[in-house]
Amino acid sequence: MSQLDSTKTVEPFGEVNVFQEADGTIRVKATILMRPQVEGAQTGLAIDGSNSMNQMFGASGAVSALFASSSNNIVQPVARMMAEYLANFDSDGNTTVIYWACGIGGAEIEELGDMNASQAKSHNFVQPKSPGTGTKLLPAIRYFTETKFPDSPWGIYVFITDGAIEDLDAVKQYSLQIGKEISQGKRKFTKFVLIGLGPHVNEDQMEELDDMDMEGLKDSKGDEIDLWDHKLASTMNKLEEIFAEVVSNEMILAPSATITDSSGNPVKPIGRSSYADGLPALLEFTMPGTSTSLKVTLPDSKEITQPIA
Repeated sequence: MSQLDSTKTVEPFGEVNVFQEADGTIRVKATILMRPQVEGAQTGLAIDGSNSMNQMFGASGAVSALFASSSNNIVQPVARMMAEYLANFDSDGNTTVIYWACGIGGAEIEELGDMNASQAKSHNFVQPKSPGTGTKLLPAIRYFTETKFPDSPWGIYVFITDGAIEDLDAVKQYSLQIGKEISQGKRKFTKFVLIGLGPHVNEDQMEELDDMDMEGLKDSKGDEIDLWDHKLASTMNKLEEIFAEVVSNEMILAPSATITDSSGNPVKPIGRSSYADGLPALLEFTMPGTSTSLKVTLPDSKEITQPIA
């Protein structure tokens, strides 16, 4: 599988994954960016407070134009925009914000509290009171899933980090436990998103979580459970990208559409005969192996061409 770099995706696409099939065809699985409307949604933002992040609370660095700021604190503009966005999406108008990886061993949490959009937009995000001497992610995950929102009907929790995670195996084991609870109907929809920040992001660890084997677990709708996603602050173009793996083929964005390959021939949808009865937010189809792009044509004749090579 090859996931196109976000800098190569064309708006309104979020993620575009290209699979080379054994018969020589290409299978494409792509999402269209949107902010889902969810009743009872709960959100949280966790900011890495370990020693390895200290310099970023007082330094300039690589972030996309989306988070551009004149401040030398590169954590602050990302945290402010992300917290404001999550608060506006949250059903009660507040997002829960914490620092994680604090204290001895990096296993402590420092609560900043619930923030509405206005508070998030102006909050002074400085380094935590007790920067961590290690980087333990699991306590932050458990804070949201067990302490703050154990019974949430729908939850998305964002973790800002430089990607240096010391308890990766424990996180994966706990993630599998959460996946089993969702599969068994004991827990509702849950999504974790890592946002890599800084010049030395350990993206390998982030990708390992993003691609972790969930042992084929499925939710009540029969969809495969995919707990983790990751993004880089240096390449994000829209905040909606954090929902790139939340959308489903049940979310219809347009009453109809046609999708063709680079030769102008219709693609072959998977799980449906065509897109004449609606364009879903999650697309999956096959096309010839020689195709280099796909084109979506909407009822108003608007065309969106997405390269896949």
